Amino acid sequence: MPSFSKFDNLIYKEYFQGSITIKQENFLIRFFKGVIIALGFILPGVSGGVLAAIMGIYERMLSFMAHIRQNFKRDFLYFLPIGIGGIVGIGILSKPLDYLLQNYQVIVLWGFAGTIIGTLPTLFKESTSQTPRDKYDLTWFLASFVGGGVFLFFMSEIFGTIPANFFGFVIAGILIALGVLVPGLSPSNLLIILGLYTPMLKGFKTFDPLVFIPIAIGGVISLLTFSKAMEKLIQQHHSKVYHFILGIVLASTVLILIPNPYTTDGISYIGTAGPDIILSLVFFVIGCLLALWMSNLEERYK
Repeated sequence: MPSFSKFDNLIYKEYFQGSITIKQENFLIRFFKGVIIALGFILPGVSGGVLAAIMGIYERMLSFMAHIRQNFKRDFLYFLPIGIGGIVGIGILSKPLDYLLQNYQVIVLWGFAGTIIGTLPTLFKESTSQTPRDKYDLTWFLASFVGGGVFLFFMSEIFGTIPANFFGFVIAGILIALGVLVPGLSPSNLLIILGLYTPMLKGFKTFDPLVFIPIAIGGVISLLTFSKAMEKLIQQHHSKVYHFILGIVLASTVLILIPNPYTTDGISYIGTAGPDIILSLVFFVIGCLLALWMSNLEERYK
């Protein structure tokens, strides 16, 4: 008989403890987790995989996608509110996000950089949850931080742009799903460089099926193709994978706040006044505190 994992225990409590409060809270929390993870699809510098890891659903998601026929009904019902929250989050957040980035870019990006920094203690804790940290883990961290940062900074010089058509949005869907499967990878950064981010965001704002459908197709292809590989990496090299994630997360966060002359969609401090700088720092601190609070809430919830 297979042993209960922490996820099985969660499902057991939900369906067999007989507490309506637990069921309702669990559904709503998963829905809002989906809304939060949607930020990883549309916000430059943010990874849906990192947010899924912080929300405590990353490894279960990998297991579901890698073994989709096993416990399909149970896992489908578990992820259903997360999926609904993700779709709602994309639709609701795209329009105000586009407005905020157009008018308050520096403040918004510093705020979200704070939320990413605030998740690092949880990732550090997770990185040693199975094995102690060793020198090889630190090597992975430094290599991913330096190498990943340099690669992301010069990516626009390496790759060209892709037309915003059906095929282009399929590629966007593949990259978005990779951003979920590979925590630390920000698909929005890649989409900006490839010239697909702005048309994608406009399509999300209007729920354009010509944008949603090919992105969904690309996402499903990517998830079904690469989920088993990521699951094996997590199982066999858990600590190294998470130290790699930490390096990429830190590098991508730094790059959010540094102007990049190789792309037109990066942060720009031109015209930034004293009040903007103060507000940016305030929202950075608020973002850090919010992320720490959510991480503590997640631990209590588990």
